Amino acid sequence: MINIAIIIGSTRPNRVGASVADWVYEQARKRDSGKYELIDLIDYELPLLDEPHPPSMGKYTKDHTKRWSEKIKFFDGFIFVSPEYNHSTSGALKNALDFLYSEWNNKAAGIVAYGGVGGIRAVEQLRLITAELQMATIRNQMAFTLREDFEDYSKFNPREHHKKVATQFLDQLEAWTRTMRSMRGEGSS
Repeated sequence: MINIAIIIGSTRPNRVGASVADWVYEQARKRDSGKYELIDLIDYELPLLDEPHPPSMGKYTKDHTKRWSEKIKFFDGFIFVSPEYNHSTSGALKNALDFLYSEWNNKAAGIVAYGGVGGIRAVEQLRLITAELQMATIRNQMAFTLREDFEDYSKFNPREHHKKVATQFLDQLEAWTRTMRSMRGEGSS
């Protein structure tokens, strides 16, 4: 069975990202082709990158980094749920990605974004970041607009067509996750 983490990429007070991630998780857990888990960056209290060595060396000295590493290395694939802040992803998500290196390598990722124009610029930034971390991002993405998928810009209420998009998104992510897992020599489910 493949293991896929859904990472809530915002730590902002009154964030809407948790409700988006919850909805994605509900769509994913209806499937029997993979095991999904929600991860909230708030629970890891990562400061701005404070390790003395580059993450590619794997010489973690801080307890918070070791805890983050232990959690992330378990997963075969990831769904990043990201807001769009100033034409990019959140600083919290970028920081969490920067803390590690080999734990991300040769794994698949899908991106779910939200914002004024569906978070598409955050998706583009995350594609650059994940490529450097040797992750394979799927082409399909999910984009939620604040105007059309939220009531009063705060209560998540996705339009009906997103369920079909979610199915296609999860199908592609699971296929790529299995392929990447096999490539790492960990077999396939």
